[in-house]
Amino acid sequence: MAELQKVVGLMSGTSLDGIDAALVETDGEGIVRPGPALFVAYAPELRAILKAALDAASFFPAEAATPPSILNAERRVTEAHADAVRQLLESSGSRPAEIALLGFHGQTILHRPRERRTWQIGDGAQLAKLTGIAVVNDFRAADIAAGGEGAPFAPLYHAALARQTAGLALPVAVLNIGGVANVTFVGRDTVLAFDTGPGNAPLDDWAFKHTGKPMDENGRLARSGKVDAPILARMMESPFFSRRPPKSLDRMDFGFAPVDALSRADGAATLATFTAVSIARAAEHFPEPVSGWIVCGGGRLNTALVSALRRSVRVPVRSAENAGWRGDFIEAEAFAYLATRSVKGLPLSLPTTTGVPQPMTGGRLHRAAA
Repeated sequence: MAELQKVVGLMSGTSLDGIDAALVETDGEGIVRPGPALFVAYAPELRAILKAALDAASFFPAEAATPPSILNAERRVTEAHADAVRQLLESSGSRPAEIALLGFHGQTILHRPRERRTWQIGDGAQLAKLTGIAVVNDFRAADIAAGGEGAPFAPLYHAALARQTAGLALPVAVLNIGGVANVTFVGRDTVLAFDTGPGNAPLDDWAFKHTGKPMDENGRLARSGKVDAPILARMMESPFFSRRPPKSLDRMDFGFAPVDALSRADGAATLATFTAVSIARAAEHFPEPVSGWIVCGGGRLNTALVSALRRSVRVPVRSAENAGWRGDFIEAEAFAYLATRSVKGLPLSLPTTTGVPQPMTGGRLHRAAA
């Protein structure tokens, strides 16, 4: 039996809500044993700093020096992650010496694979110094440099988790609804993955604009409105949905501008349905029909979105919890798993997950000071 390591995965998604931290025991191959996990919300001030960094990165030339605003955001993100690690270890009664690695995704502020650019802020060396634990970060850069999409990056973990889940009929679609939505088709011998389109981001931004809250909690606002069918049809005309995978998105590629003239309730209903219908279109690219969908990420808690998804895919849709998984922590667990693979020199991405020319390892290791 392969040796298992205790590894902490850290994920801060494009929804900008905070940090998921999850402890996993894994060999980085076929064995995954999820352990304690927690979520640490970003303070409103840090959320505002990150939104400003997103805006700055969108107009930032690749060859220019990093501006102070983004350097400040990186420092603050790194410190927030160090605090999340401390909280997780304290709450679980674990010591830093027991943890082999931290898988540190960082905060994505730009993703433009066609320009061979992806940018996740977070200082791996500083996180290793602050925690006393070795860190693997910069997971996506090698994939992008080799011509891959650099996303999605959790599919190999989805496959490992699905294949060890008793009673789960393959093939199955594992869906993550974060700021952007992505899907992994897990077959008996096949893994295919791609971004499906918008996730929570347009609806989150719409809710914040109209209610001052960072999300449409439980889909209440969307449930109170009516879908504008002509606007929805125009939004679905985007060529992204018919484009063959691999394909990936930046958080800002889809926004709420098309529904700007609607009431706040009708705008929310239309955006939630847009996300669901665009996810359903992903099945056009599967090599064979799936037995069902397993939904992870914050979007699984939006009842309006999930109801629209059930109407659209016409096969069983269940939450991660119903499959025995932890829907809030799948991506954090994934980066623990990928960190282990990175130090073993195993692939993190495949031609069928990101379009990289051959199976590609990646990540940068930062050792803790002795």
